[in-house]
Amino acid sequence: MISALAWIPKGAAKAEPEVAEVTEEELAAMRAAAEAEGGEEGSDTEDEEPSSSDSEMGEEDEAAAVARARAVAAAMKSSKGESGAPSAGGDHLAAAMAELDMDHYDDDSEGEGGGAMARILGGSAGIAFNPADDPLLQRNSDSDTDSEAEAFRIRDDDLLILAARNEDDVSHLEVWVYEPADERGPANLFVHHSLMLPAFPLSVAWLDCDPTGRRDRANIAAVGSFEPGIELWDMDVVDSVEPLATLGGADYAAARAAAAAEAEAAAAEAGSSDKKKKKKKKKKAAPQVPVRPGSHEDAVLGLAWNPGFRNVLASASADQTVKVWDVATQQCQHTLRHHSDKVQAVAWNPAEPPVLLSGGFDKRACLLDMRQPDAASVPSWQLSADVEALAWDPHHPTQFVVSSEDGVVAAYDARQGAGSSALYRLSAHDKATCALSFCPAVPGLLATSSTDKKVKVWSMLENKPTLLATENLNVGAVFGMSFCRDAPLILAAGGAKGSVSVWDTMSSAAVNSFVQRHTPEVAAAASGGEQQQQEAAA
Repeated sequence: MISALAWIPKGAAKAEPEVAEVTEEELAAMRAAAEAEGGEEGSDTEDEEPSSSDSEMGEEDEAAAVARARAVAAAMKSSKGESGAPSAGGDHLAAAMAELDMDHYDDDSEGEGGGAMARILGGSAGIAFNPADDPLLQRNSDSDTDSEAEAFRIRDDDLLILAARNEDDVSHLEVWVYEPADERGPANLFVHHSLMLPAFPLSVAWLDCDPTGRRDRANIAAVGSFEPGIELWDMDVVDSVEPLATLGGADYAAARAAAAAEAEAAAAEAGSSDKKKKKKKKKKAAPQVPVRPGSHEDAVLGLAWNPGFRNVLASASADQTVKVWDVATQQCQHTLRHHSDKVQAVAWNPAEPPVLLSGGFDKRACLLDMRQPDAASVPSWQLSADVEALAWDPHHPTQFVVSSEDGVVAAYDARQGAGSSALYRLSAHDKATCALSFCPAVPGLLATSSTDKKVKVWSMLENKPTLLATENLNVGAVFGMSFCRDAPLILAAGGAKGSVSVWDTMSSAAVNSFVQRHTPEVAAAASGGEQQQQEAAA
């Protein structure tokens, strides 16, 4: 399944991602593991122990075969001499044995004439050739290499999607490439590369702040999972085995120190009375690994990067807290405990970067101002069910929408204050509405997606919701969905079937008409892409 997705902005990714280099420490660890595994296998059965016996037996068999061949040849020669009359079969066999030249069986076969094999096949030295000497093969090889390099290269007009995927208990973070239709051909969507994740991913956010401080801007994916840590991965590196950094998470160093201290204490008590020793025999539960200072203590359900403050990342957790992180220092700056149940989602205001919106399983949406993180009270709005998703309207930045588990989408204006009535309330889906996304270029255009397997596009003009289009993108229950900022009428969705689908909403006549009426300049830009697609198809 695809549990979450996010777009990577154009120009943020390297045209040719680097391949991760295995460090000496990682190589040493792999060697140690391989040696340990080999030792265990060798100790199980004696006949599998590595030795020189196999090679010695091979040499003995070879020598025996040569000896038998020589004996046959000698016998045939003797038979020929005794009878005084040549035997046709003997002559043929002797000639064949002479051709084999068993006396020089072990000599290098790359000499003149190609050795025994060349003599058997007619003395053609060209039988054993180097493919590099064949210009046709060499040209094809170069062409294949160039083709692979070109396929791996990310073009300037490619649209990239981050997708968090889990299948058969194996988790990956995938980079999908969407190639819009152009003169080179129709639209195309494929997985460019992926990274293996150590835990089931629940949320993903893109950011450009390098946690190592080595680059001014980077291509980073933040991943929240069932673990309490937030992993920061460099998406310009292929086959990485570890994230660049982890915000919070398990403190294995402290766990090792605690285990060592416990072992030392146990050793010190080893000489105590028999009674104490008997007590020690009681089985103890496995110790819990502590978390780092400032870390979440449960799963990370939601993430939001703050473009206004590039080093700031917000996280929502099942531990009922919202945390604000400084990615540059990898430290938690604020921990907010205004929710009374699991916190599902967070979103920064696009016009007021310090303002943060959060929603949780306590059926509340809360408004936070990080300029006053310790405020005694937090403005909140009561909802009809557990919060699934929330989003600010980029064209009316004081307004936000919240979706809930019962499929309802409600809109509010923060200026009207806490507990104010909804601007509108919409039963968008029959099941949970898992994702919300405003079109970044067209005011009043909102997309919703649900576990009912549908993606819908709505007009919200004048706070009067009107359904424009419904699409089943064949991804199953839709858990992640978002419009693309660089191609604002294209949205991506991922779901239970484990695949990503891209929908050009302008293919809907109703959406096309809406965009033409209200934002003709956006429609004109989109029609340029459609014209290219038609020309490519022709």
